[in-house]
Amino acid sequence: MESKTEGSASLTSEKLASIDDEDVLNKMLDSAADFEERRMIRAALRDLLKKKREKREQERGVRQQDLRQQGLNKGGTTGGAVSIGRASMNQQPSTHKSVGKPQSATPISRTAGRVGAAAVSAQKCSSAEPPNAKNVKQMLLDWCRAKTEPYEGVDIQNFSSSWKDGIAFCALVHRFFPDAFEYSTLNPYKPRDNFELAFSTAERLAGCAPLLDADDLVRMKEPDWKCVYTYIQEFYRCLVEKGLVKTKKRP
Repeated sequence: MESKTEGSASLTSEKLASIDDEDVLNKMLDSAADFEERRMIRAALRDLLKKKREKREQERGVRQQDLRQQGLNKGGTTGGAVSIGRASMNQQPSTHKSVGKPQSATPISRTAGRVGAAAVSAQKCSSAEPPNAKNVKQMLLDWCRAKTEPYEGVDIQNFSSSWKDGIAFCALVHRFFPDAFEYSTLNPYKPRDNFELAFSTAERLAGCAPLLDADDLVRMKEPDWKCVYTYIQEFYRCLVEKGLVKTKKRP
């Protein structure tokens, strides 16, 4: 008890606030055993993500103002066009199909291996659950909720509607690969882009097969929970194999 108390006392909000590396805070959270320490680290993660988002918004505003000024000096209208060129998190959904694609090292075209993985996914999604599936399902849901807790815009309550805009997938992947992309730039009104970013990053860095298809997901009102559950199981298994998740019992 004394060692835990001393550990909690040595870890202060001021020390955590001085850390500006998400990866460092994530590792601290994974290794922390004391409840109060975990609470403080989660709060520091939320504050850091918020600061990064605000900083990017400020930098974007400065760039847009400079471009507008350049356009005025040249007698053009470039500045006005740039000022509306980027969607914000509060923007209403667009009525036209988005053509923008997030950068990814993985080709967009479907290979024979992907087709095979998709076929396996469809079979798994429609298969009957094993007797202990409910316990495993709840454990995996709790794990997803805990890992994405510091992320704004994510509230995982199930394996269906909570994942429909792709943000939860991105948050879960970003938690383990924080340098892969900038989470604060994601737009919930571009689910296809979010799905593709999350799946391609998970495949490239974790070796997770793309069992879900972005086009199929955006056509659904809500994703099929069995398919989402199957994908998260596969992602979890890949993380365990890479040593990024330590557990005695795999979901």
